[in-house]
Amino acid sequence: MSIASETAVPKADIAVQRYRPAGQDWVDGVYAADPLADAAVAAFAELPRGTGMAMFRTALAEGIDAVPDAPAALRDLFAEVDTEPAWLDRAALDRAAGHLVRHMASYGIVLGAASLAKGAMNQVAGMPLVVTNRYTSQAAVRSLEVGSWMETILTPGGLRRQGAGFATTLRVRLIHAFVRKSLWDSGSWDSEAWGAPIAQSFMAFTIVEFGNIALTAMRQLGVRYTAAELDDIFHFWRYVGFLNGVGPGLNPTCEADHVRIEELYALTGSNPDDGDRDFVRALTHDYLAVEIADLLPVGGHGLGVAVVNGLTRAFLGDEAAAKLGVPDTVLKHLPAVVSPVIGGVNRVLGAVPGVNDWRTWRAQAGIPQVMAQQRKRYGMAHDLVDAAPDHGGHPAGS
Repeated sequence: MSIASETAVPKADIAVQRYRPAGQDWVDGVYAADPLADAAVAAFAELPRGTGMAMFRTALAEGIDAVPDAPAALRDLFAEVDTEPAWLDRAALDRAAGHLVRHMASYGIVLGAASLAKGAMNQVAGMPLVVTNRYTSQAAVRSLEVGSWMETILTPGGLRRQGAGFATTLRVRLIHAFVRKSLWDSGSWDSEAWGAPIAQSFMAFTIVEFGNIALTAMRQLGVRYTAAELDDIFHFWRYVGFLNGVGPGLNPTCEADHVRIEELYALTGSNPDDGDRDFVRALTHDYLAVEIADLLPVGGHGLGVAVVNGLTRAFLGDEAAAKLGVPDTVLKHLPAVVSPVIGGVNRVLGAVPGVNDWRTWRAQAGIPQVMAQQRKRYGMAHDLVDAAPDHGGHPAGS
């Protein structure tokens, strides 16, 4: 991957001028990592191999007090995540999970065709994936790992202290810290040109990928949430951001924050290169089109590719999609065609008492089966990369 700019934050001066303190927070955040998680992983390196992660798993399952010889850095990490923020509304978390699960098919499509594609517009943000060889070679597996994580956080109660989603989110946070340590230790990471690996600003943008970017694309497909439902969803992703180590200065709390972060990401991003285009192609051909084709009565994989390309064109716009090498297709008009139909059906069903609750229950009950089918299809037996049989050479396996 060739970085076109000598700085990790092109147009930093414009970002600060236009967005003032929020712009400065963004610029600074490109060079900031996750001090608590990074300190814990550094402490693990001083222990016999595997000891630190064993302590971490025990602390997740039984609490940090069950690890009397835990390093101070690990205690500091759990002191943060075990203390619920004053703003946390747990009922909102469960409501939000229901809102998202009810439209899980649409949500899954837009996370790939809109959110991940927009993420690929900044080559600096993708550098850690390039270095760990996970950008293009394992697109389907990475997508399923994300799906495995989402399965746990979208389960009712999943983000409670003993919930599976709480545990997987903390595991993701540690995985990121292991990647950062590996890249820093390699001596090949150029902090001036690339900022911090998996930086605060890009972690915040990841929350936006799951939040407003996906929600905007879903609206294009005809899935519309009420203002109250959107508040629940933004609250949900705020808590996920907190658990995943996004600091309060960048962790988005509302729609306006999500929009601003997306704008800053686009403004200060380095243009995509061949690696980013290869990623989008691999994601489309190796995963998204395979899943879409499975839903189509005719056309097979070829039509699946065309549908995904059309959706990406619709969600990103022609200019951005062209930069990613997404072919133009008449199917970019597909959302405009299906949106009135999907929107109308949702309005009718939502007006019938109890139907939305039933749809949510039905979708929630079906997630394990869908995930099992996909794992079988792609030969995947683990949930997250830290549990992969050979770890794929990933730093989190160390």
